Amino acid sequence: MDTFLSDLWLNLQGYYGDFIDILPKFVLATIVFTILFFLANSGKRIVTNRLSVQMDDPLLARFLGRIVKVAGVIFAVMVVSKILGLGDIATGIFTGASFSAVVIGFAFKDIGENFLAGIILAFNRPFRVGDTVELDGQKGVVVTLDMRTSHIKTFDGKDVYIPNASVVKTPVVNYTIDGFLRQEFVVGLDYGSDVDKAIDLIVKALDEVDGILTETKKVNVFVSDLNTSTLDLTAQYWLDTLDSNVPGTVVKTKAINSVLTTLDEAGFYLPGNVMELKNYNQDEIRTGKN
Repeated sequence: MDTFLSDLWLNLQGYYGDFIDILPKFVLATIVFTILFFLANSGKRIVTNRLSVQMDDPLLARFLGRIVKVAGVIFAVMVVSKILGLGDIATGIFTGASFSAVVIGFAFKDIGENFLAGIILAFNRPFRVGDTVELDGQKGVVVTLDMRTSHIKTFDGKDVYIPNASVVKTPVVNYTIDGFLRQEFVVGLDYGSDVDKAIDLIVKALDEVDGILTETKKVNVFVSDLNTSTLDLTAQYWLDTLDSNVPGTVVKTKAINSVLTTLDEAGFYLPGNVMELKNYNQDEIRTGKN
C-alpha cells in the first residue's frame, strides 16, 4: 500500500511539474488566441462595412466578411498550436488533409456543395438584399445569403432557407433587380363599345395614379381577348421597385378603382359573364322551387 501511494505521489509530482512547465505557454496561447479572435471579428466588421459602401452590395460584403473571420480563426488555431509545441501535430493534420478531405467530402457532400454554391452566388450576385425573387418555387424578399443557405421571407410571413446548391441549379426569377416591375389587369367591355375612347380614358386614369411611372415607362392598353360576353382590354403599367413608399398591392388597387370609376362615369357598361340556356325539347324549366 505504501509503495502504491509513493508511486502515485511521484506521478502527481511529475504531472504537476509538467503543468508548471506548460502553464506559461498555455497562458500565452490563451492571450494570443483571444487577441487573434478579436482581430478576426474586427476584420470581418471592417471588411463588411467598407465593402458595403464601396460595392453597394451588402450581400457580397457580408459573405466576404464571414470568409475573413473564418480565415482569421484558422490562423489563430495554427499560431496557438505552434506556441503549445503542437506545431508538428498541426503540420501532420494539414499534411493529411488531402486524404481527410476525400473522406469528409463524401460524408458532408451536401454541405461542401452548398458552401461552394454560396461563393458562386456571392460573386455572381443574381439577387441583392431586399430584392423580390422566386427561388426553387418560393417567392419572397431576400433577407441574407449564408455559407449554406439563402434566406428569403415570403409575403405571408414565412422564413424559407433554401440550400445554395438548389439556387445555383434552378432558374432564379428576380422581379426587382433593375428597379422596374410591370403589373397588369383586364377590363371587360360590352360589345359595341368605343374601344379607342375606352383605351384613352384608361391611359389617362392610370397616368394620374400615384406610384405609376409615366416618364421612364409608359402605360400600355390593348385588346387582349374576345370573350363570350366581353371584349377584354389589358392595362399594363410599371412601378419603381426601389421606392419603398410605393407598395405594389396598394398601387394596383388604386389603379383598378380609378379605371372602373372613369369608365363608369363615361357611360361604359362592364358586363359580367353571361350564360345562354336553350330549351330544345320545349320542356318546362324547373327552378328548384315548388
